[in-house]
Amino acid sequence: MAGKLYLIATPIGNLEDITLRAVRILKEVDIIVAEDTRHTLQLLNHLEISKPLISYQRHSDEKRIKEIIEKILEGKNIALVTDAGTPAISDPGEEIVKEAIENNIDIVPIPGACALICALISSGLDTKEFTFIGFLPMNNKNRKEKLQEIKFAKNTTILYEAPHKLKETLKDLEDIIENRKIVLAHEMTKIHESFERGTVKECINKITEPKGEYVIIIDKNQNNANDAEELNKLSIEEHYKYYEKLGYQNKEIIKQVAKDRNVPKNEIYKQFIK
Repeated sequence: MAGKLYLIATPIGNLEDITLRAVRILKEVDIIVAEDTRHTLQLLNHLEISKPLISYQRHSDEKRIKEIIEKILEGKNIALVTDAGTPAISDPGEEIVKEAIENNIDIVPIPGACALICALISSGLDTKEFTFIGFLPMNNKNRKEKLQEIKFAKNTTILYEAPHKLKETLKDLEDIIENRKIVLAHEMTKIHESFERGTVKECINKITEPKGEYVIIIDKNQNNANDAEELNKLSIEEHYKYYEKLGYQNKEIIKQVAKDRNVPKNEIYKQFIK
C-alpha cells in the first residue's frame, strides 16, 4: 500500500509558529524532504525530532523526484517542507506535488505559516480579492508584461523579492503604478519585523540596506476603466510613448498598440510614417 505525501507548513521566522498537528506528523513520517536540509535540521533539533532527510531544490534533477515518488509508492510516508512557510508556494516542491498526483498518491496539506498571507492581512489594503505573482520574471519582455498587468490590476497584487533586487524592482514599479499605495513587509514574525507603507517613492527613501526577503503588497488600480478603454483614450502618440516608457522597442510598441486598439499593425505603422 502506498504512503502519503504531507505538505507541512513550517515557521517563517518565529519557531513557535508551527501547529501541533505539524509537529505530530513530522514525528510520524518516515522521511522528510527539505529544500535545505541544514535549515530544516535546525527546526527539527528545536522540536527534538530525528528523521532521515532528503534534499530537493529547484535545480534537482528528475531522478530525485522519481526517487521520492518511488519511496511513497513503496509505502513510506513523506513530509515535504520548504525553508520557511508553506511548501509549493513559489517553491520547487510544486513539481513533487504534480508528480505525486500523476501517481495517484494521497496529498495531505498541513496548514500553517505563509508569508504572503501574513503580509496581506497586515497591509491594510483590500483583502477580498488578490493576485499572488511571486517573484517577477527575469526575462525582460516577460517582466514588462507582468508589470503592465500590475498597472491595471483591479485587485491587490502580492510580490516576493530578494533583498539585492528590491530597489531595482521598486524603481520598475515607480513609473508603472504612480501614486498607488504599497506595503513592504519584512522580517515577519521576527524581532525586527517591519511594515513600510506609502507610495513607491516614499518606500524607496525608507530603505537603506535591504536584508532578508521582502513581501511587496500593491494596492489595486482604483480607475474604473479597463485596460483597453484607458489606453485607447490616449492619442496614438501618447499610446506609443506609454509603451516606450515601459522600455518596449519600436516593433513591440507598434504590435501592442495595434492589439490594444484592435486594428492591423500596418495601420499603426503608417501613422508613424506620416
